[in-house]
Amino acid sequence: MSIFKDDILIGKVAVITGGGGDICKEIATVFSAHGARVVITSRSQERLDIAAAQINDATGGEALAIAADVRNYEELQAVVARTVEEFGGIDILINGAAGNFPAPIAALSPKGFRTVIEIDLEGTYNMTRACFDELKKAGADHGNASIVNITATLQYVGTPFQAHVNAAKAGIDALTRTVANEWGALNIRCNGVAPGPIDDTEGMRRLSPSAESRQKYMNTIPLGRYGTKREISDACLFLVSDASRYTTGAILVVDGGSWLYSPGLGPNASI
Repeated sequence: MSIFKDDILIGKVAVITGGGGDICKEIATVFSAHGARVVITSRSQERLDIAAAQINDATGGEALAIAADVRNYEELQAVVARTVEEFGGIDILINGAAGNFPAPIAALSPKGFRTVIEIDLEGTYNMTRACFDELKKAGADHGNASIVNITATLQYVGTPFQAHVNAAKAGIDALTRTVANEWGALNIRCNGVAPGPIDDTEGMRRLSPSAESRQKYMNTIPLGRYGTKREISDACLFLVSDASRYTTGAILVVDGGSWLYSPGLGPNASI
């Protein structure tokens, strides 16, 4: 059951990168359930086809799967062209494609560092740029085109073993604010959502692979639990809806207070 009206995105077209992954597939499902026609893209057409079928079965909506690598600008231009051909335009862009693996700086190869920068930061720029003309049209026609960049909280505290991700996500945050500044006059809003530890995702399986590490991580969350994919999707839904028409350049942290945690002051502290 949703706290939002079922038709809140009726008539909207949303493109979602990383759409075959855990969080972004959930975003696509929630958007479809609220009336949007959605296009999901990532590198694997097979994985995307499965995801699109699941979305359509769950919502009765229209989810289109188009494979592309966010590092390849020409492939993203083809995604935009196909989306316009099938659905007529683009109102919403969710940049969610990401790469991650834990590695200390001393063992992180230049290629590994560069790959995450290319997928996360350059991929966000590439898709944002590729969608510009269509978002500009939507802003002129409807007064509310919207971009949401999926970022993180790791970079706020310089999380160890995540130098590549920290650098990429900090860049995405800066890009989010710059786009908001430059494109606001075109009625294109740009915001970010920074998930914390979200249950049942590949990221958390990599960062907390054991029951012991999972519990240790949970003990650092002031709300005392992991978040859900639906909570991230609802944050995105709010930011692309008319309810947030005066919000741009914001980074909405959805992490249960995790990044604020200090030892001795957290949920297990004596009061």
